[in-house]
Amino acid sequence: MAALKPLAAKGSGKIAVILPDTVTSARYTEFDAPYLTKALTAAGLTASQFTVQNAQGSDATQLTDAQSAISGGAKVIVVDPLDKGVGAKIENYAKQHNVQVIDYDRLTLGGTRAYYVSFDNVKVGELIGNGLVSCAKAWGVKKPNVIEMKGDPTDNNATLFAQGYDSVLNPLFKSGGWTKVAEPAGTWDPPTAATEFTQAFTAHSNANAALVPNDENGAPIITYLKNHNVKPKSFPVTGQDATLVGLQNILSGYQCGTAYKPIYLEAQAAAALAMYLRAGVKPPAGLVNGTTTDTTSNVKVPSVLLKPEWVTSANMNSTVIADQFVTAKQLCTAKFAAACKAAGITS
Repeated sequence: MAALKPLAAKGSGKIAVILPDTVTSARYTEFDAPYLTKALTAAGLTASQFTVQNAQGSDATQLTDAQSAISGGAKVIVVDPLDKGVGAKIENYAKQHNVQVIDYDRLTLGGTRAYYVSFDNVKVGELIGNGLVSCAKAWGVKKPNVIEMKGDPTDNNATLFAQGYDSVLNPLFKSGGWTKVAEPAGTWDPPTAATEFTQAFTAHSNANAALVPNDENGAPIITYLKNHNVKPKSFPVTGQDATLVGLQNILSGYQCGTAYKPIYLEAQAAAALAMYLRAGVKPPAGLVNGTTTDTTSNVKVPSVLLKPEWVTSANMNSTVIADQFVTAKQLCTAKFAAACKAAGITS
């Protein structure tokens, strides 16, 4: 990031980052905000030249934050809106004020952003689907009866995740070897996900596996399974985001794995892109490595697409621990000490 310091001197105005909430994922406060702050600082900006805010789940707050940032001199907005409607409003407002926008992690359908930075979300879904398949085989679940959970149906990322895991699972369902017994509407709210799962499991007591799109939704589902005397390594559950609880559920044999997205790379990419835009310099081809289609406006958006990884107990030490995404001390509490040792993780 230090190599970008000449851009800091060349550019003017502020960079404003507006994150969505603390509910869909704890990542925004635990990782994105500090990583973005670190990256922008390392690139040569002072604390007065950028802001990192969180709208706390309020669409109105996110729009107000964007408008206030632009009034306060922002020349580049980096935004991750939960709602595509408010995202489009932010981007249209920014366009009217000659402010460039980067969609961060979540593409705003129908928006007018200049660039998009995210992980390859279809690949995330493929990792989750393949993770469930590998886990079912390893855990000896010969005829999987799957409850397929989903993220919020209004979230484009949830749609892309589903595109990925459906590409893996639908052929198995079609062949008859696997059965989809339930497919609830979908949510990113963990208590609602728990309710959806409970209703599905009650209606389909033969269910013996769950495709779950993130660790936060998986946690209360796993608690429910434990409370109903489901044994470790008997009921595969998937996840995403490599949360501390998710990683501990993997170690304890209740979660197959998690789609890990090294958020520091996403933050660095967004910060670098914002620095180029602030300086009025075209980003290099080595940074912008693909395109993503806005299916509402049918526009191909120049994109920075990063690669996710599937993390299990076998590679936990070489991924999330090596990246210091979590520390061994955080992970390997007394309850999980033996499992950590077996996985080659030492605090």
